[in-house]
Amino acid sequence: MSLGAYLIYFAILLILPLWAQMKVRNAYNKYSKVPTSSQMRGVDVARKILDENGLYDVRIEEVQGTLTDHYDPRSKTVRLSTNNYHGTSMAAAAVAAHEVGHALQDAEEYAFLKFRTSLVPLASFGSGASFYIILAGLLFNWMELLLLGIIFMAFAVLFQLVTLPVEFNASARAMHQLVAGGIITNLEERDTKKVLDAAALTYVASALVAVAELLRFILIFLANRE
Repeated sequence: MSLGAYLIYFAILLILPLWAQMKVRNAYNKYSKVPTSSQMRGVDVARKILDENGLYDVRIEEVQGTLTDHYDPRSKTVRLSTNNYHGTSMAAAAVAAHEVGHALQDAEEYAFLKFRTSLVPLASFGSGASFYIILAGLLFNWMELLLLGIIFMAFAVLFQLVTLPVEFNASARAMHQLVAGGIITNLEERDTKKVLDAAALTYVASALVAVAELLRFILIFLANRE
């Protein structure tokens, strides 16, 4: 690959995630200023959906930061960032419902969520160590070590790919629960979905970058073998 091609390749790797993050930030900032007709806080949205689905034991906690919202399956806790915990906006409702979507997946033992959870140990190691193993393999021209690094990287990439259906499914559940529960009206559905779609872009961008990097190292391995 020529120097120019490498520069274009790495520019894409940098620009794609930044573009996706910009999209989600813009959508979140825009719709965090638009209140829902129900005027329910994010914490109340989450509690309503959880209770309506019989998940009375799932707790809701406030966490610091912006867009630090997540669901912790170990402690059965939905954690909402301050703005989304207290906010009554479309963005707050969308994010709260999305995180509850993960709690619903957990309760139903959603297959992709279980598979993703099982990948965590290997994916965590692969994400942290694979690059250094690959670099050592290239520096010492040790093809077996290079292949080992690629295998560990593949687990990290697989984790990101499995994350996609998990996130899309959680968003679909969120939209259904928001409309069915009367938290948003049909007229508000389109704008609320824009927040969830923008967030999904970050996962898609990360997955594309991870796959591209994995393919690059696979091609390097194959070229060096020849």
